[in-house]
Amino acid sequence: MTSDPSLISKFAPTGKLRASINLGNPILANKDPATGAPTGVSVDLAHGLAERLGVDIELVVFDAAGKSVEAVAAERADVGFFAIDLQRGVDIAFTGPYVLIEGCYMVREDAPIRSNEEVDHAGNFVVVGKGSAYDLFLSRELHHAHIVRSPTSPTVVDTFLAQNADVAAGVKQQLQADAARVGGMRLLDGRFMVIQQAMGTPRSRGEEAAAYLSAYVEEMKASGFVAEALRRHQIEGASVAPGVTR
Repeated sequence: MTSDPSLISKFAPTGKLRASINLGNPILANKDPATGAPTGVSVDLAHGLAERLGVDIELVVFDAAGKSVEAVAAERADVGFFAIDLQRGVDIAFTGPYVLIEGCYMVREDAPIRSNEEVDHAGNFVVVGKGSAYDLFLSRELHHAHIVRSPTSPTVVDTFLAQNADVAAGVKQQLQADAARVGGMRLLDGRFMVIQQAMGTPRSRGEEAAAYLSAYVEEMKASGFVAEALRRHQIEGASVAPGVTR
């Protein structure tokens, strides 16, 4: 536990650590089926940080990554859990990644698209979750296909079906679950990106707070805390990120 009152005030100016939790990424957080409370590796890391700082925790829960990012950038939350992205980094100081996640494409079984390289063609409509890491990345990388934004990442496939789009883009595990749910779908081989999931805090909190948070994440990876949390929450398809030397 830190005893530095200046550091504590940077992370918990309201007296509580307000942690922004995104339920739109099932690898990081879900609702407990029995209690409805948020659960997952990001929730575990948030509680660990609050315990280390010696303050109470308040979970600020959202259904989409974009909303979670906005809360931290606007200082309505003190820390959050996001994919590292240059655009988000304007207002948020990121740690090194703690988890790596694959981003993949899904199409209908009878679709003519057979590879990732065929997605960025004129006339193709690609559905992404609004404000997600996939949205930010593909908005920069796709030059011919049209991007359609669903309200949240978990609604991507339903939007894909409702709008008769050509491609759904998102977390591999979410797409696999949706493919099993609706039938008649297939994932394209490989991945179009690897998402680096990190913790972040408002840049306005200063370099000391950012450095402390980065050191915390590195310790949680090195100690096995992150790996154990992934096992405990039965998360498959995500890997602990390598250590970062600063």
